[in-house]
Amino acid sequence: MTDDRFLSKDGPPDVMEGIKKDSNYLRGTIEQGLDDRISAAISEEDTKLLKFHGSYQQDNRDERNERRRKKLEPSYQFMIRVRAPGGVATPEQWLTMDRLANDHANGTLKLTTRQAFQFHGVLKWNLKETMRGINRSLLDTIAACGDVNRNVMCNPNPHQSDIHSEVFQYAKNVSEHLLPRTSAYHEIWLDKEKIADSRDEDEVEPIYGSYYLPRKFKIGIAVPPSNDIDVFSQDLGFIAIVEDGKLQGFNVAVGGGMGMTHGDTNTYPQVARVIGFCPADKIEEVAEKVVSIQRDYGNRSNRKNARFKYTIDARGVDWIMHELNNRLGWELEQERPYHFESNGDRYGWVKGNNGRWHYTLFILSGRIMDTEDYPLMTALREIAKIHTGDFRLTPNQNLVIANVTSHKKKQINEVMEKYGLAEGKHHSGLRRNAMSCVAFPTCGLAMAESERYLPSLLDHMEGILDEAGINDEEIVLRITGCPNGCARPALAEIAFIGKAPGKYNMYLGGSFTGDRLNQLYRENIGEAEILETLRPIILAYAREREEHEHFGDYVIRKGYVDEIRSGLDFHKNIINN
Repeated sequence: MTDDRFLSKDGPPDVMEGIKKDSNYLRGTIEQGLDDRISAAISEEDTKLLKFHGSYQQDNRDERNERRRKKLEPSYQFMIRVRAPGGVATPEQWLTMDRLANDHANGTLKLTTRQAFQFHGVLKWNLKETMRGINRSLLDTIAACGDVNRNVMCNPNPHQSDIHSEVFQYAKNVSEHLLPRTSAYHEIWLDKEKIADSRDEDEVEPIYGSYYLPRKFKIGIAVPPSNDIDVFSQDLGFIAIVEDGKLQGFNVAVGGGMGMTHGDTNTYPQVARVIGFCPADKIEEVAEKVVSIQRDYGNRSNRKNARFKYTIDARGVDWIMHELNNRLGWELEQERPYHFESNGDRYGWVKGNNGRWHYTLFILSGRIMDTEDYPLMTALREIAKIHTGDFRLTPNQNLVIANVTSHKKKQINEVMEKYGLAEGKHHSGLRRNAMSCVAFPTCGLAMAESERYLPSLLDHMEGILDEAGINDEEIVLRITGCPNGCARPALAEIAFIGKAPGKYNMYLGGSFTGDRLNQLYRENIGEAEILETLRPIILAYAREREEHEHFGDYVIRKGYVDEIRSGLDFHKNIINN
């Protein structure tokens, strides 16, 4: 296989392509950089390779000015993302994540919007020991970041656990099938130690080649009627088709993606398009062939236009269908009917089809930590010590304490009562459906606050909802510190995307079921303007909404924004009221 055929013919390759090619399959000089005691950082090229191993080099932006004044290097630290296909972890793995967070990170755990664990504040000197601890728990971080397929998502489905079990296995199989085959991960972090790893070391990157993919690639499996994984935001989405109580296969959706760049209309969010149906036993084959198409045709000159959505939009949906069928050697079947009702979580206790209980716990922004009045981390640690089922990280940054026996349910309830863990239904409908990215102080791309600002923003907005008498109305709100789309803001009914410190672009009109994009409504506004703008709209919605009409549908019906079904229209016909 000649890797050079993967390079873009549209212009000179981006510098990242050379870094990947020359990295000796992701080794670079990472190991030497870890041994360098002079600096808390590693080299710039190695930071780019480190992403493939599941870690980002960051610095504490709250401390930048002070450290610069003292002529000190930035407060370098590392984020580590743990790959957990479908977001499933055992109680023992949860306790390991808890211990590592307190021993080597900043004492908190982050549950991400891709159902992964995330550590923040890990120092370079502790990176290797943290990675080894993760691996000993039979989890890993390989391909959690980087220009490869990332963590494969799937619907937790606590009330349909028999179907979930099957779908979870497919998610796990796809994730394992698409892992990079390089042994660099084991050499650098585990001293070639292997735990529960049976991959063939003789074959080097048969799927990716030495250039890997042009950009990151995301896959998710949804189980209707819940679209909690936001299947239309995925580069490759599979929609489970269940007939007569049995999984028949999956509708295949391609070309979703949330990221864009402010001011660059050649970048935009996009919703995936359904192109057919595949039998369940063909899902790995379909996933590999779709990834290979992006490998061969993705833009390697301009990383801003390198995601799969741009590859498809440049050539058309008919092209991708034809190319995929050719590579498969058989044709996808006609898509089958499906129906989504929401993209949120169902909180509290639910009894599953297997007779076990499942408790979905609301966790704002997915941050597991102890505060003086809410010792969440301690409570979950105590639950993990007695829990005999599993934990499931939801795509909405919440947590399912799953597969609980009736006996253990009583014990877990006692722990939750002791530590004051409340059911999500006690929060407003807006808060229950809110998500944020991390942003400041650790994300180097953040332009504005997100996770740290969300609680305050919700407090103010809940005052308006109380005034309107619709505090319990389910409304999807998402906020990010930049336009890269980590909390999938472009699908929200109300979204705020950071533009500058304290300033956000406000978008309206996404759908409650996650199948429609929103549209820019106000640009570069602060909190006072946000609340001043939203208050009359929310009050009018409370008075004028039709039966069962969601907020996103209402603002389109009343003409506040246009209906946007394709990212190609995302920047068109912006209404400036």
